Amino acid sequence: MLPKVILIACGSFSPPTPMHFRMFEIARDYFQQMGTHEVVGGIVSPVHDSYGKKGLVVAKHRIAMLKLALKSSEWIRMSDWETQQDGWTRTRITLQYHQNYINSLLSDDSNRDTVPSWLPGNLKQMTGTVQVKLLCGADLLESWNVPGLWENDDIEAILGHHGIVVISRSGSNPEQFIFNSDLLSKYRRNIEIVTNWVPNEVSSSMIRRLVSRGQSVKYLLDDSVIEYIMKNSLFGANSHKYILTPNHNEMAFLQTPSPGDGIVLNLHKVDNSGHQRQFEDMDETDYLSQKSPESSTNGSGSVELVRPKMFCCGDSLNMKTLRNRPGQAVQIRTDASGSHSTFDTDEVNKYFCSFKVLSLW
Repeated sequence: MLPKVILIACGSFSPPTPMHFRMFEIARDYFQQMGTHEVVGGIVSPVHDSYGKKGLVVAKHRIAMLKLALKSSEWIRMSDWETQQDGWTRTRITLQYHQNYINSLLSDDSNRDTVPSWLPGNLKQMTGTVQVKLLCGADLLESWNVPGLWENDDIEAILGHHGIVVISRSGSNPEQFIFNSDLLSKYRRNIEIVTNWVPNEVSSSMIRRLVSRGQSVKYLLDDSVIEYIMKNSLFGANSHKYILTPNHNEMAFLQTPSPGDGIVLNLHKVDNSGHQRQFEDMDETDYLSQKSPESSTNGSGSVELVRPKMFCCGDSLNMKTLRNRPGQAVQIRTDASGSHSTFDTDEVNKYFCSFKVLSLW
């Protein structure tokens, strides 16, 4: 009999995209092909509102969207336990809670009549043990190598007691991150690297951007989720109208102003490759760009701008700039010596142009 596994993914899910759920399917197919484990369930655990990430709508909306998106799944469920806590919960604690709850049900037959909705219905008939494993993208694994971002004790607990399933992408090299870390190498046998051979570029941050611009997200999200977003005017839906400027390298949008504020025109530069020079929080399904970082020059010299990495499931934020701001996007820069430096997205935003137009004539 194969060991039984339940996969759990932690994150913002603001909004939930098909890639969030594709990770579960990819991981289950992998274990079936390898013949090493039986995946008996999947859990998505949305983060608490206090996480503070840009673009994070309140939990009641994220929970509603997840329920709508998961109606078509027979085995992936949603747990709102994190959202019911007093504040942000570390990933290690989230895993431990769900694992302990499952253990208590399996060890006491009298408790099996109260199986929560986030567990598979057939858990009542299961025997033996069920292990909870963390499911994530390759970016989270990479974040474990960033000094001060995660507690070593938490990483050891996650890898030693649960294990992790990393969905990677063709051409990426998560093995290199493991090799470069003594801690990750120690628990290498508890890290499953699964390659996604069908890349999906749809992320929550991309969806938020399209919705805020009034552009269609049809076929990128479940229709019921799109309807919910529009009905509740989430992510700036129904609030912007767009214009094109004479310069094809510039795009602008008109934002509905507050009374007496005039019309606000936000301008975003686009470089020659077509990439916006606007830095937004990354999503749990985002991948790091393979392109070289962009540079912006001002009067004081050249400033290197690196696309920020958002570590949605980070356990402990020890760096001084992050201590009281869980989920805040930061810039992480590595110099030739391998040392890291950070600065807040607020410092990046000053390089982008935003101005107010009081009259269109």
